[in-house]
Amino acid sequence: MTDVAAPRYKRVVLKLSGESFARSGETGISLAEIEIICEQIRSVVKSGVQLAIVCGGGNIVRGKSFSAVNAKIVPATAHYMGMLATTINALALQDALESFGVATRVQSAIRMEGVAEPFIRRRCIRHLEKGRVVILAAGTGSPFVTTDTAAALRAREIDADLLVKATRVDGVYSDDPLKNPHAVRYSEISFQDVLRQNLQVMDATAIHHCMEHNIPIVVLNYQKPGNIERVIAGERLGTRVGPTAT
Repeated sequence: MTDVAAPRYKRVVLKLSGESFARSGETGISLAEIEIICEQIRSVVKSGVQLAIVCGGGNIVRGKSFSAVNAKIVPATAHYMGMLATTINALALQDALESFGVATRVQSAIRMEGVAEPFIRRRCIRHLEKGRVVILAAGTGSPFVTTDTAAALRAREIDADLLVKATRVDGVYSDDPLKNPHAVRYSEISFQDVLRQNLQVMDATAIHHCMEHNIPIVVLNYQKPGNIERVIAGERLGTRVGPTAT
């Protein structure tokens, strides 16, 4: 394991998309993919960082796209199905993390006491202070709200210092690099420029929440070992979205 500096950020929200729970191009849940993340999370927690994780659910059901191709399922119902999918991922991640020796709690925005605690801000913060990873499921509990926005909202609620969006690409580009060989990767970009250029970092509502509360966002490739820990230590990796680009 490479040496990593002490963490720069004390409390962090990590956004994991549904695709990070499955093999590339596939659906469902792959334990091998989850373990890639678990190893990094264990290192982050050992360094003393308070970590909350927001899960997506697109590897199982993505509400918006599901309702678009299934006319008999109304959009609101499809979005609730997507929120339940995030809970399935959260439970899988919980057991995987605990097999790595990481203490966890799952909190859900939709009440389901048999498998998860309800999300209560003060209880969430208390778990974090005790060194437990809190896995936040079911988005905001409301339809038509992305899990990116849920991550930004939770970051505001728990006074996080940083929001990390873990992806399979190494940052934010001016265009799709797979379609445009001239696309430029940004090492740093402002919230305003993300909105102005309509870059697909997170949805506009999530960007606005982070901008209003001055919470920086880092988009990085989680599949490179140590990247999550290194960015929390303050290294410049991926793309940093903040108040101004320097």
